[in-house]
Amino acid sequence: MKKLASKHKLNFVDSELEILKEKNLYREMRYGISKGSKITINNSQLLNLCSNDYLGIPVTKIQIKQLQSSSRLVSGNDESYKKLEDVLAKHKSQQSSLIYPTGYMANLGAISAIAKKGDLILSDELNHASIIESCKLSDAKVSIYKHNDMTDMNKKLKQKGRNKFIITEGIFSMDGDLSSLKQITEISEKSDAITIVDDAHGDFVIGNDGKGTPEYFNVSKKVDLYVSSLSKGLGSFGGYIASQSNVVDLCINKSKSFIYTSALPSFLVEYSFKRFESDRERQKKKLEKNTKQIIKGLKEIGYEINSHSQIIPIIIGNEKTAMDFGKFLFDNGVYAQPIRFPTVPKNKARLRISVTAWLSGREIEKTLNIFEKAYSKFHS
Repeated sequence: MKKLASKHKLNFVDSELEILKEKNLYREMRYGISKGSKITINNSQLLNLCSNDYLGIPVTKIQIKQLQSSSRLVSGNDESYKKLEDVLAKHKSQQSSLIYPTGYMANLGAISAIAKKGDLILSDELNHASIIESCKLSDAKVSIYKHNDMTDMNKKLKQKGRNKFIITEGIFSMDGDLSSLKQITEISEKSDAITIVDDAHGDFVIGNDGKGTPEYFNVSKKVDLYVSSLSKGLGSFGGYIASQSNVVDLCINKSKSFIYTSALPSFLVEYSFKRFESDRERQKKKLEKNTKQIIKGLKEIGYEINSHSQIIPIIIGNEKTAMDFGKFLFDNGVYAQPIRFPTVPKNKARLRISVTAWLSGREIEKTLNIFEKAYSKFHS
């Protein structure tokens, strides 16, 4: 007689969940409805400081056509892709661009397609998880350099490698600081290394005409491959790469996250195009004003703020304290989620504020008043 499987064979899952709860690392999904600067959760309306829709471009109505349900290389291609890819390539001063379903998939596809065994990748220690996973998939040797540390990067660049790559974010997603792109591109030129920049949080937001972090540092022509997002500054959905034509062709032919997945629905591509063509400069100026106002206000309260971008981390340290801090904000009408390990190192928990152009002056005042109360409560 066949032995019945034990009904307790998955009990180890409960144990693992309990460990996460004990370490204050357990995460719960919160369901809400976002509209502009606000989010409604459990019938409570809060100011939303977790949105990546930085520019807050007003939504325009578009006609929703038939959804694509195939790979672009099979039958999922659409003329709307070419229209958007052409403007994105021009936006980045590159020959070509390629749209992916997400920014994560853009990193996975591009890095694993261009780097291979025998190559050397230098990756900043604070790079996003999608970059870390992409480097692993490439089979290249990966060497992690200390965050924005050019001395350490130079030292590790001396290792052997057929092709050498330096990969960094433009604006780092958890600290809000900018990459040392001027020095990185100088080092890349001297060593003949290939520079890859994931500019998901800088694209459309900083630099002349929102062209991103490299343009902000006047090194845009020295970047070999851009990876970016359509869901952050542009407030749409999807990701893309931009580079010279042969690199994009290689990704079309070797990038698994492009070849073996369904195409992004064409109405989302059209939506991105409409947002790209909108008055982004006006929204960009409003975002800059809101960011300066919030950073100035938080510093005056007493918070140590080192960010100069719209991503403003308030480092708490202890995971339990960060959870209590987040709950206090929530109870007082502000939604800013605590960020904990493994997204950031242990005992480096933080509240990550995402400033958007949606916020009004009155809403910023309310936000700062609540953070002042939180400061008195948690720094006494």
